[in-house]
Amino acid sequence: MPASAGPTVASPREAAEDTPAPLAGGSHGPHALHPLLDTTLDALAQGAATRAGPLPAGGPEAVTARLRTLAAPALPETGTGAHEALHTLVSALAEGAADPAHPHCAAHLHCPPLALAAAADLAAAALNPSLDSWDQAPAATALEALTTRALATLAYPGRPSPDALVTTGGTESNQLALLLAREAAREAAAEAPGKAAGEQAAGRAPAPLRIICGANAHHSIHRAAWLLGLPTPLTLPTPTGVLDPATLRTALTELTATGTPTLVVATAGTTDTGRIDPLPAVAELCRTHGARLHADASYGGPLLFSDTLRPALDGLDQAHTIAIDLHKLGWQPVAAGLLAVPDTTALAPLAHHAEYLNAPDDTRAGLPDLLGRSLRTTRRPDILKIAVTLRALGRRGIGDLVERVCTAAQHLADLIEAHPSFDLHARPTLSTVLFRPTGTDDRTTAALRRTLLHHGHAVLGRTTTPEGLWLKATLLNPHTTPDDLRTLLTLVEGQVRR
Repeated sequence: MPASAGPTVASPREAAEDTPAPLAGGSHGPHALHPLLDTTLDALAQGAATRAGPLPAGGPEAVTARLRTLAAPALPETGTGAHEALHTLVSALAEGAADPAHPHCAAHLHCPPLALAAAADLAAAALNPSLDSWDQAPAATALEALTTRALATLAYPGRPSPDALVTTGGTESNQLALLLAREAAREAAAEAPGKAAGEQAAGRAPAPLRIICGANAHHSIHRAAWLLGLPTPLTLPTPTGVLDPATLRTALTELTATGTPTLVVATAGTTDTGRIDPLPAVAELCRTHGARLHADASYGGPLLFSDTLRPALDGLDQAHTIAIDLHKLGWQPVAAGLLAVPDTTALAPLAHHAEYLNAPDDTRAGLPDLLGRSLRTTRRPDILKIAVTLRALGRRGIGDLVERVCTAAQHLADLIEAHPSFDLHARPTLSTVLFRPTGTDDRTTAALRRTLLHHGHAVLGRTTTPEGLWLKATLLNPHTTPDDLRTLLTLVEGQVRR
């Protein structure tokens, strides 16, 4: 029998081919990331230079065709390698991007993220904590608790134990707010056994939670009611752009007279116009009629960082729940939403148990229970980029950025009012400005917007009010200059004259 030749040793080339792709974490992760970051940054710069504007020109067909040329095949039989794949696809994405950092990209509540927040997001991706159990995210768990409570205190000053959940944005925050209101209504019904027994004897189920909102409310309120099995919200007309206290009083009187549990949704920063509902009056009506109040401050909430602008949110702290998005007026990469409550006990209905994540004996032993912090299980540490931004800029630094974009909106309104070829809808409340060329009908205004998009010249939104269709400029770039705004109006005017 021949002697054993021992284990087979691969050649250096074979060993390299058999080595798995490097990981982002661990002690070697930063070394693996460094050259890839150089490639990524070069690709971002090349793509932006090729685009040379706020939006790729040519419309959907041209953008899709260009991407297919660059990115196909999407699943090659043999890979092209890390640097080629990164450079090709990142540059293609940048070339075909709507760039919120461009001063003429001003259609939506889609902010240009701060460089430091994007850098922090890279660290979060590399470390990849998952905030569904402490043993997957020890430091991230502690950082989230510290940071969310600081932000909740900003929303609810003077309360002993305010708290906030991290969400994917206003849609999830609004859904959670309606869920908490529904559960509060059920708990209240259960605590009134006489009434509950009478309804049961009469063959009636307890009245479900009814929601009252304005026509100016975000569409997610209606979707959340549908998802939660609640009646369609009672939607009040808002011809002036905000809730009318007299109309709300009538609706509350009719509902609460029948003992129907009610949630009022007020908006602090509407998507269409940036208007803020009269929060003190709405809060007082809710108190008088025993209704809950949710404030959707996804857009306007960051005014809390500014000493100058904060008074516009007087009454916000009277809400039972508050939605705030920091990927709007907070300059965070998506997603960075929050749902704040005045006391952490308000989150109790979200408690959930999964033996492998929050076993009771682990919880009793002191391991934090995270499943009640979200409806999601796997959850990335979005709090890191927020915490880095808060630490780097402080409240005043973020407040300064908020003030800058609101000032830019006022300046754009000044330019429009002084321009003989444009009409201004109203002075801006936040950073949203509605305008249109004088004398144009809705069809012409809509076509003008699409033409600007097609040529890649400007990205403007659209809003319909009782007066008709308007172009919408949502200014979220704190680096936007007066010259940028004048050029934007010149681009619009140029299309009108063609």
